[in-house]
Amino acid sequence: QVQLVESGGGLVQAGGSLRLSCAASGRTFDNYVIGWFRQAPGKEREFVASIRSIRWSGGTTYYADSVKGRFTISRDNAKNTVYLQMNSLKLEDTAVYYCAAKRDKVSMQYDYWGQGTQVTVSS
Repeated sequence: QVQLVESGGGLVQAGGSLRLSCAASGRTFDNYVIGWFRQAPGKEREFVASIRSIRWSGGTTYYADSVKGRFTISRDNAKNTVYLQMNSLKLEDTAVYYCAAKRDKVSMQYDYWGQGTQVTVSS
């Protein structure tokens, strides 16, 4: 069982930056792929970025095309935390951001989800 808690959301002007954190419970944090997803009002949830286990997959990262070059995902296994550094924020980045976890090399789908954190980008 993994419990996830997001933090770091807020209101920021376009062009600004925010860093989201996803803190996880459990002793086997590095067995999990951690992903960030977002959902804007009236839209479906979409993938933002993910990072694989360092031990099993070298910490490989993936990004949606819409955030490549602006967002960076990283993990600190000592703190059981994954970060999403968001730079050059755009109005269209406004959404509720969720982190999720799945077992690396085992699970096809994300089994654990956080409660979400709101990111609002203003002009």
